[in-house]
Amino acid sequence: MPGSVSRSETPLALRAVKLGVVAGFFACFAYPLAAFAHLPKLPTTALVAGFGPALGIACYGLRQLLALESPTLTGALGALLNALAGALFSAMGLVQLAVGYSAGSGKVSQQFTGIWLGLDVAWDAFVGFGTICFSIAMLRHPRFGKIFSFPGIVIGAGLLGLHLYTFPTPPQNAGLVDLGPAMGVWYLAVTIQMWRSLGWARGRL
Repeated sequence: MPGSVSRSETPLALRAVKLGVVAGFFACFAYPLAAFAHLPKLPTTALVAGFGPALGIACYGLRQLLALESPTLTGALGALLNALAGALFSAMGLVQLAVGYSAGSGKVSQQFTGIWLGLDVAWDAFVGFGTICFSIAMLRHPRFGKIFSFPGIVIGAGLLGLHLYTFPTPPQNAGLVDLGPAMGVWYLAVTIQMWRSLGWARGRL
């Protein structure tokens, strides 16, 4: 048993990883469903509201999994920054939905659009830095390593840089690429790897 994890903490750590896997899959599918599936108001609102907490829980589980090998400051910062990112995303999405539903078929003013565009970049800033921190923590981890670390750093830095460069216009509306889908695929791969690492986690405990 690693010296950094006490006997009383080990069941909690494993439960946190399992819950993180469930929350991670929910977060990975909640975003595209809410954005592209054109669901009724209630399920769309529930998906947007639930994405933020799910991201925070998933990243807490990821941090626990990484800490079973070696607790790191970057892993802890990744969990913190991504939990805040999730809160900002839900705030952005719920503001956008509230304005859209209130306006109905009417046109939404540029001033209102600017509110959620600003929140969008705030969310990107936190999730970009959080992804970079997690990627650094993964570099020497036996269950992740360079194959996860290097793409995560590139995607996190690219997402942040593009959104700051085109602010307040989203990169895809400025003729550049949107790295959001790439980040979603990266986190889906991370979640699958967390699931595949449950046996390794039990062995560490």
